[in-house]
Amino acid sequence: MTTLKGKTVLLTGASRGLGVYLARALAREQATVVCISRSKSKLDTTCDEIKALGGQGISIPFDIQNLTELPLLVQHIQEFVAPVDILINNAGVEIHRAFTDYSIEEIQSVLVTNLLSAMELTRLLLPSMEERGSGRIINIASLAGKKGVAYNSIYSASKAGLIMWTDAMRQEFAGSNIHFSTICPGYVSETGMTADSHIPAPKLAGISTPTYVVNAIIRAIKQNKAEVIVNENPITEALTKLMFAIGQISPTSVDTIYRLLGVVKLNKRRVENWTPNRRLEIVTRHK
Repeated sequence: MTTLKGKTVLLTGASRGLGVYLARALAREQATVVCISRSKSKLDTTCDEIKALGGQGISIPFDIQNLTELPLLVQHIQEFVAPVDILINNAGVEIHRAFTDYSIEEIQSVLVTNLLSAMELTRLLLPSMEERGSGRIINIASLAGKKGVAYNSIYSASKAGLIMWTDAMRQEFAGSNIHFSTICPGYVSETGMTADSHIPAPKLAGISTPTYVVNAIIRAIKQNKAEVIVNENPITEALTKLMFAIGQISPTSVDTIYRLLGVVKLNKRRVENWTPNRRLEIVTRHK
């Protein structure tokens, strides 16, 4: 059982959405939370909440899409804060489009934020973790990485990559005291993609509260869980796992299930809602 008290946690996407809920939960565990996001004012608010809950919050405004600057960020944290015990790659971006309507800039934005930044931060932090003989990498993926979602193909690709990369890293570090976990939530109420789009998610697909998702993440850290499906309640999660198992045998069967659940229709509506001045962009965890 891993304790979080006194641990230094690097949390990306900490200024909004699920990141804020995660920061609060880590504060209750009396962790030191290094909060990364682009918005200084929102980060400062998050850190104030962390301190009020008994934790220590450190605000570092930074755009993790700047991959070449990540070494400087890590160096700054390790020299002026503390060695990182736990990295939570939570930041993400989601843009709904028909595939041929994506620009190359949008594709790069999603892949860099959701996948490459997580890889690079991990690569930079692993030497210190190896030297100290311990560490935790928590990657916030999505059910969209377990089964591709129409009109959200780039996001699905980025999260699938995150899941498979974490799987490979877990095997690479087997036998060490450095652990890798993937968290795969479905739709989340109150915050993130569903709230931002103002289009209700299909109820039959399962909708989790942010607190339920965060509690699952904290348990995964403490219990060194390899992969966690989070979807509303244990029964829905069991059915979701069964659906994915069926999909390994008959992928088109799950295509049909997704259509019946209303997942494809939902994303079509999100595409129709898009205007050039209103990108559905989410810096948090989402389906």
